[in-house]
Amino acid sequence: MRYTAETMLVRAKSDPHFLNKVTADEAGWEYLNMEVRRFSAGQTWQHDTSSNEAALVILGGQCRIESVHGTWEKVGRRPNVFSGMPYAAYFSRHTQFEVTALTDGLEIAHGWVKTDEDHPARLITPDDSPIEIRGGNNATRQINGIIPPGFDCHRLIVVEVYTPGGNWSSYPPHKHDVHRVDSQGNIVEADLEEIYYYKLDKPEGFAFQRVYNDSRSIDAVMTAQDNDIVLVPEGYHPVSAAYGYNCYYLNILAGSAQSLANSDDPAHAWAKTTWTTPDLRLPLVTHAMER
Repeated sequence: MRYTAETMLVRAKSDPHFLNKVTADEAGWEYLNMEVRRFSAGQTWQHDTSSNEAALVILGGQCRIESVHGTWEKVGRRPNVFSGMPYAAYFSRHTQFEVTALTDGLEIAHGWVKTDEDHPARLITPDDSPIEIRGGNNATRQINGIIPPGFDCHRLIVVEVYTPGGNWSSYPPHKHDVHRVDSQGNIVEADLEEIYYYKLDKPEGFAFQRVYNDSRSIDAVMTAQDNDIVLVPEGYHPVSAAYGYNCYYLNILAGSAQSLANSDDPAHAWAKTTWTTPDLRLPLVTHAMER
């Protein structure tokens, strides 16, 4: 596939119950698939993970999740991503599950990747998601870990990121498109496919994302709006949130290792040395918001 602004930006769907979707075949890569579904209260969704491991992230609303591993009641509590911390569920391959919406407007992001391993099913609660404030000045952002490196799974990594209006994120530009280890065998860069799924706190909001590689065979800038997806097949991928619009994106990654090891663009790595203080608007969401 030739990666351009047109092929890396997957616009939100017009279907109110099926907000967006991209498969590995459509993305032109090996592992990563994602869809986002919205449900009315009482609606159910049955699914079999088949030969994949899967993550369900509750973006807003509340549901019940039933599987052979048991029933998880009242999963989710934030009405939307700007109102609190996440609930999520992890399922390994060959797992049938059923989701029942307990509230109107339940939104679930479903990411899946092929696997030949088995790992335990797990409910992930807000208390399981640490908050990290990363960067500084107007390159400060908040990262909530959901399925971080070290989680008991095969390939999936899932985090959500909050960037206040006017700030830069995924900055300095970094990449993770080759698998490299040091002389001790430690991973210094993983080869990862990555999806950015966007939400903005106002319907007219937007963010810019550039994706480019060293050879510039990929070099594009996308304007992302609510429920859009940006694909990152390789290269550096910084984000800028428009002034006045807080930006959320859900990152789902998979590839050569369950690791976030990456390399900064050497042309811009110096920016780290200029950071003096974090942006005091962060964190945008906390564990205490819904208690």
